[in-house]
Amino acid sequence: MRNIRVAIWGFGAMGGGIAKVLLEKTGVEITGVCDLHPERVGKSIYALLGAERGERPDVLVTDDIDAALPAHSADVCIVATDSFTRDVYPKLLRVLQRGVNVISTAEEMSYPAAKEPLLAKEIDRVAKENGVTALGTGINPGLMMDLLAICLSGCMTSVDKVTCKRVNSLSPFGPLVMQEQGVGLTLRAFEDGVRDGEIAGHVGFAESVGMITQALGWKLDYFDQQMEPILTNVDRKSPYGFAKKGNVAGVNMTGQGYVDGEVKIDMIHPQQIEPELGGTHTGDYIALEGTPPVHMTIQPEVNGGIGTIAMCVNMIPHVINARAGLKTMIDLPVPHAILGDMREQIEEGLLD
Repeated sequence: MRNIRVAIWGFGAMGGGIAKVLLEKTGVEITGVCDLHPERVGKSIYALLGAERGERPDVLVTDDIDAALPAHSADVCIVATDSFTRDVYPKLLRVLQRGVNVISTAEEMSYPAAKEPLLAKEIDRVAKENGVTALGTGINPGLMMDLLAICLSGCMTSVDKVTCKRVNSLSPFGPLVMQEQGVGLTLRAFEDGVRDGEIAGHVGFAESVGMITQALGWKLDYFDQQMEPILTNVDRKSPYGFAKKGNVAGVNMTGQGYVDGEVKIDMIHPQQIEPELGGTHTGDYIALEGTPPVHMTIQPEVNGGIGTIAMCVNMIPHVINARAGLKTMIDLPVPHAILGDMREQIEEGLLD
């Protein structure tokens, strides 16, 4: 049986991290990498990652996706770029049209129908037309504030309300996330960025709410969200961000999903770089009101960077095995760590 062939589009904090984990797995090989950063193009992924190549063929980063991903050259391509469905959409179509399954780290792709229903339908159409699957996943959205709550509801006979809270660190994430959160800005610049649409804050509340309501069978009336800056009282520095004392270290996001005229889903998500420097302890919390009530606490938080990397890697077999089309995390088997030969997770005949 041949190895599972994986291509990667985007070789920053997430794409590089995914590659590093893949190199530690059995039954997997990286066949191509595309990235536009001039300091990466033309270089060996092994040199960039500080990893031993051994007897594996070298893989050089290219800025040409056609060179990194010829038609049918990979079983799956992980697209580790962008946060918004509209931005990543052209890339996804290029992958799908090559007859390659795709996993996207773009937050909105976790449930693209929430904000981009027409694009979601087109992605589904193109995927089915080419006999492959598209999935968006990550730690959040993708698990901590949606799928995990959905799984916990499996031991309940009725659910009255869902509350998901994630207090997390932004420190593992790259420059794009720092920009979207307004990390390092003055309060005035942050407010201007929110007004101009340049500050996104957390991307994914609408998608998590959409996923939960679909899974539970609720009909969503509407969704609302709020965003407030978190100002730091000390200088804070992370690998990809810096916030001077008095400036923005992150954002506090809240959101609500309304069903039958009342709030049925509450989302609470303060996130910032180096939260401990501001006296904040991280954690993940889920409260399900109903019969029986269910409460979950994880302290400290599940690491967002490692968690997103793991979700993308661990969903590879499920995506390869899936029927063609656009999928969300509630369409596929529950994710789990894969510690043995990844090929053993693939259905017979798909790696011939």
